[in-house]
Amino acid sequence: MTRSAIAEAIATIAEIAGHEVVVLGNDDPDGTPRERLDADPPTLRDAVVITDHDAPEAYDLLRDTLRSPAGYVAMMASRHRTAAVLEMLRAEGADPATLERLHLPAGLDLGGKRPGEIALSVVAEIAAWSNGRTGRPMRERESA
Repeated sequence: MTRSAIAEAIATIAEIAGHEVVVLGNDDPDGTPRERLDADPPTLRDAVVITDHDAPEAYDLLRDTLRSPAGYVAMMASRHRTAAVLEMLRAEGADPATLERLHLPAGLDLGGKRPGEIALSVVAEIAAWSNGRTGRPMRERESA
């Protein structure tokens, strides 16, 4: 897996938002993403986003991350790739509770096309998840 412009933008925006971020890639001197996740597994409070969805190991990494306690698991994907991944996970016996934790494709529907806009949608979804919110517009909130 490679470090992409989207991965770097996610890291930058998430750090500005006050999140601790670790970007993993095959070019990492401390090991591959799988080795790093095996050595330091994600916790229930962690968010894992797979941005290099075309990498040969992306599906296996996603499947294994879903088996971890990570609270938020996401992967960047097209509609076609999303359908194929969900089909593979269901065929392998993924239960509805597991699939509920999966954010596929990653991010809120902001319509962005550029790396920064895509990253913003992913970090916004993570922020909503970590704060127990839906990510709906503020104007839709009921008065307290």
